[in-house]
Amino acid sequence: MRFLTGLQPSGQLHIGNYFGAIEPAVRLQEQGEAFYFIANYHAMTTMESAEKLRENTYGLAVDFLACGLDPAKSVFFAQSAVPEVNELAWILSTVCPMGLLERCHSYKDKLAKGFSPSHALFAYPALMAADILLYDSDAVPVGKDQKQHLEVTRDLAGKINDLFGENLLKVPEAIISESTAVVPGLDGQKMSKSYGNTLPIFGEEKAMRKLINKKVVTDATPLEAPKPTENSIILALYKLFASPEQYQEMIDAHRRGGVGYGQFKKDLFETYWEYFRAAREKREWILAHPEYVHDVLTSGAAKARETAAATLARVRAAVGLVWC
Repeated sequence: MRFLTGLQPSGQLHIGNYFGAIEPAVRLQEQGEAFYFIANYHAMTTMESAEKLRENTYGLAVDFLACGLDPAKSVFFAQSAVPEVNELAWILSTVCPMGLLERCHSYKDKLAKGFSPSHALFAYPALMAADILLYDSDAVPVGKDQKQHLEVTRDLAGKINDLFGENLLKVPEAIISESTAVVPGLDGQKMSKSYGNTLPIFGEEKAMRKLINKKVVTDATPLEAPKPTENSIILALYKLFASPEQYQEMIDAHRRGGVGYGQFKKDLFETYWEYFRAAREKREWILAHPEYVHDVLTSGAAKARETAAATLARVRAAVGLVWC
C-alpha cells in the first residue's frame, strides 16, 4: 500500500496543522510505503516572495522531520525537485473539462479572500492530480475541504484510462477521517492563520505561556463557582495533549468549582509544552545540522524521480509522445 501526502509551506506550523495533517501522515509510515512532499509549486499560487518561499520550504522540512517523519521509512522531497509532475499535469489538462475546474470550491474561496485570479490558481486541482497519480498512489489522506480535489484526481485518471488504456494510471482512494474534530483556535473558531488564533507547535516558552494565558477565551465565572464544561476552549485544547485520566480530572475540577481559569490555563500550557518536548529537542538538533535536511531532501527526490520517471514514460508512450 502506497500513501501520498503533500503539505504547502505556508509558514509557521500550528497545532491544527499537527493534529489535522502532520500526526496522521507520520502514522502512515508505519502502515505502508509513504511518500511525503513539500508542495512548493502549489504555494506559488498565493506567494510572490522568492525569499519567503525558500524560507517556508526549509522550515516545513525541519518541522516535519522534528515531528516524527523518518526518512528511513518514507520518501520525503520537495515537489519542485520532480519536474515530471508538470508534464503529467499538462497531459491531464488536455482531458480536463473546464466545468470540472469551475466547480472546485477552492478557487472561489481563494478569490473571496482577495487573491488575484490566475491560471495556476484555477488549474490547481490538475497539478494536485498529477502529484497523486505520478507516484502510483493507492491512498491519499485528505481533509474534508480537499475531498473534492481527490474526486477530480479520480475523474482525470479515469478519463486518461478510458482514452489511452485501462489501468494506465492507478485510481487512488481517499482516506478521510470523519471522526477527526476541528481543532479549535484560541478564540473558539477553527484554528487558522487567517483568524490569528493559532497555537504554534514550536515557539519560545515564555511567549507560548503568555499566548495561552492572554488569548484563550473564557467567560466571567467567579473562581469559587463551578465552570461550564460545554464549549470550553480550555478543555477542548487540553484533551489534545492530556491523558484520559488528566482530562477527566480537569472536567471534575471544572464541575467542583474553587479553581480559577488562570490555573486551568497553566495546566493547559504545561501539558502542551511537555507533549512537544521530544519534537522541540529533535528540531534543535536539526537546526544545528542543516546538511541533514539537504541530504534527506536530495535522497528523497532521487527516489521520487525514479518512480515518477517510470510512470511518465508509461503515459508518454500511451498518449503518443513517444513515436519510436
